Amino acid sequence: MVIKQKTLANSFIIEGKGLHTGVNVTMNFLPAPENHGFKFKRVDLENHPLIEADADFVIDTSRGTMLEKNGARIGTIEHTLAALVGMDLDNVLIEVNNEEAPIIDGSSKYFVEGIEKAGIVEQNAEREFFEIKEKIQFNDEKSGAEIIALPDDDYRLNVMISFKSKVLNNQFANLQSINNFKEEIANCRTFVFLHEIEYLLNNNLIKGGDIDNAIVIIDKEVNQEELDRLADLFQHERVEVKPQGILNNLDLHFDNECARHKLLDVIGDLALCGKRIKGRIIATKPGHGPNTMFAKVLKKAYKKTIDKAPVYNPEIPPLMDVNRIKELLPHRYPFLMVDKVISITENEIVGIKNVSTNEPFFQGHFPAEPVMPGVLMVEAMAQTGGLLVLNQQEGKFLTYFIRIDNVKFRKKVVPGDTLIFKLTLTSPIRRGIANVKGVTYVGSKVVAEGEFMAQIVKQTEN
Repeated sequence: MVIKQKTLANSFIIEGKGLHTGVNVTMNFLPAPENHGFKFKRVDLENHPLIEADADFVIDTSRGTMLEKNGARIGTIEHTLAALVGMDLDNVLIEVNNEEAPIIDGSSKYFVEGIEKAGIVEQNAEREFFEIKEKIQFNDEKSGAEIIALPDDDYRLNVMISFKSKVLNNQFANLQSINNFKEEIANCRTFVFLHEIEYLLNNNLIKGGDIDNAIVIIDKEVNQEELDRLADLFQHERVEVKPQGILNNLDLHFDNECARHKLLDVIGDLALCGKRIKGRIIATKPGHGPNTMFAKVLKKAYKKTIDKAPVYNPEIPPLMDVNRIKELLPHRYPFLMVDKVISITENEIVGIKNVSTNEPFFQGHFPAEPVMPGVLMVEAMAQTGGLLVLNQQEGKFLTYFIRIDNVKFRKKVVPGDTLIFKLTLTSPIRRGIANVKGVTYVGSKVVAEGEFMAQIVKQTEN
């Protein structure tokens, strides 16, 4: 089933104070084009620098996740990103006029409501998933956190938290489908222990904090006088302690709201891996530091899957045999360089060529030591890319390759080798121009690669 990318139908604005800076912040959420991803634009800075939601730009996770690129920063972004992923979006531009997202009530609730009001539209490009194929595990010795990714057919999460507190010791939360984010996770607020609040204030943090920004957990004996002083610090009406050990200024949405909020943070932080995850995440004692480090692990693992050779099983019937290939390509013997196609999607194709000792070019290249000419491997990749493009057209078309870049030959190809061509569209086809990247494998080894630009032309009838 092909799943398309999505963006906002309209823009919307979120305003509020930054939790740590205390400044008023305006975030303007805008529709974005295909393959744009999530990006923050600092409209208060010169030249309006962009900061991509990318784990490689994480610079601080002490009290939220902060990104920095070329000196421009944006912090406390996890609740925003969790809402974007949880509401099934792929491409959004967020204009922000300060270096911290507004905390509002400490959850993703208001971001979700803004997305619902703005609406969501489907785009033409296919969504790319990072489909977890095997166990990926990360352990952080400093915090004791452990995060595991396992294969699954949806994005699901299990989160366990543990604190040395009688009030909040062990809690567990699970999300059986990312589609349930709005109902089960979005309104779950952040939490803080009472003993942390004064420390944060004394260290010039939570300037925009309010008791209503978070669930305040009382994990030690405290008298009413101390609580009154706390309320005065935040210019808040007087509060008391509920029997379950939290302040009485708010009611819990769920008994395990704290664990659910940690799950929300995991979703937001793992968005920084850059791809929609299809798999089950099991996180024990997660935090912004371990979460973002695991996002880097996932990003690296995804890159390996992109570079990995496709699996070729000759017993599986091809999706295109040579007869179908000849319907799409004008090439004929001795210049048809693709024997069959074993995989094809909207953006990617995998083709096969069995290199025989009877290939005519081996007569002269070279008789004593036959080697397939590199230029013919380039031609074979180009033909495979042509099949990807032409298979999407209605009617008779030709592809003329007008530019070839970054061609590299890694290993010689000899009689008996089976070439596996993987060609991927690097951008949507526009105005009859297609850009593709090609990689050629023998087994698991890359033997050639290159980038191609082709013009699609309607074939004239003779």
